[in-house]
Amino acid sequence: MLNRRNSHRALAAASAEKRLPGRASSSRSRPAATPMLIARGTVMSDLSLTILPESADDASAIDRLHERTFGPGRFARTAYRIREGGLHRLDLSFIARIGTLLVGSVRLTPIRIGETPALLLGPLTVEPPFRDLGVGFALIERALAQAKAKGQRLVVLVGDEPYYAKVGFKSIPKGRVMMPGPVDPARLLVAELETGAFEGVSGAIRPEWEPA
Repeated sequence: MLNRRNSHRALAAASAEKRLPGRASSSRSRPAATPMLIARGTVMSDLSLTILPESADDASAIDRLHERTFGPGRFARTAYRIREGGLHRLDLSFIARIGTLLVGSVRLTPIRIGETPALLLGPLTVEPPFRDLGVGFALIERALAQAKAKGQRLVVLVGDEPYYAKVGFKSIPKGRVMMPGPVDPARLLVAELETGAFEGVSGAIRPEWEPA
């Protein structure tokens, strides 16, 4: 269980990371902040969580977060290879901060399933000491709500259904959608942002910019 001592230790470690030379400034004012309190069970922490749109200034901090969380093995993942071919959408990607410290990130990248426009969710990353506190769910819910508000209809990801089903994802029938590399079919999930949006959709997933 994450107690206040562990929280403060994590914050101190993140503060040291924040002071490293070369960290991009994130002091620019941001729109549409979503403040909330972090809760675990019935115990409420005194730490305040804010969900913010990602900005270009966050890139280096997010890269370091990915490196700490996933390590070099992330480069070999099929989903990573799709994302590296195109830019994620800053207006649909979000970060989580506790105070001024970045503790989580989620990104959405334009793709196509066959000829149908969609979005690929990921990476979803949360600093280990702050997991199991709802940070990941808060990031996903904000990203999906923004995507829906922007007229997007489908989001896919590679992940565990028991976790992501809580925010509306379900398994894609085997063989209906193909990734350009090895992926466990049971971990290929889709969320409809509009009822019936996935009906009749099938084919290979590819970066939005890549020709069929």
